[in-house]
Amino acid sequence: MRWLKPNLRSSIYGLLGASVPPSDSAMENGVEDVRETMLALLGEAGLKKFPALTRRLRYAADIQALWYLRGDLMGALAAMHGERTAREQLAGVTEMFKGLVPGSLHSRPSPLVG
Repeated sequence: MRWLKPNLRSSIYGLLGASVPPSDSAMENGVEDVRETMLALLGEAGLKKFPALTRRLRYAADIQALWYLRGDLMGALAAMHGERTAREQLAGVTEMFKGLVPGSLHSRPSPLVG
């Protein structure tokens, strides 16, 4: 009958959205794909206009560092193309993070957006 009762550890992992982590090679490929996409969104003009952001994107140590750089990228893209275009472009990048960062980092759907 023990299998019917959830234990505390599995409940906490369930709440945090823990899943099977990706393999090392999948993680490395994912990090590089995300990094290249983020740099490509800046384009040549953005690379020159935002050298600090470019440097931080190029040398981000892991996928979580890139995750937290999305806000800075959003600001740069909004300055270059406007907020609407920046949001649309960043939505594609955010999808690339699925399976690479813990589910708890992804935002929940908002009733205000739509």
